[in-house]
Amino acid sequence: MNYGILGAIVFVLGVYAIYRVLTSGATTGTKAIWCIVILLLPVIGFIAWLVAGPK
Repeated sequence: MNYGILGAIVFVLGVYAIYRVLTSGATTGTKAIWCIVILLLPVIGFIAWLVAGPK
């Protein structure tokens, strides 16, 4: 398996999640926490945001 493609997919999903967080109606503190989680734990953070993130 080509890990470069997998890394690119994780990167794109992370950027998408952060964009959605920043454009959501959530409070600034909530946005900051979600962005930190997504940046520090890319795969787990994205999945957590997908399940429980701001709608």
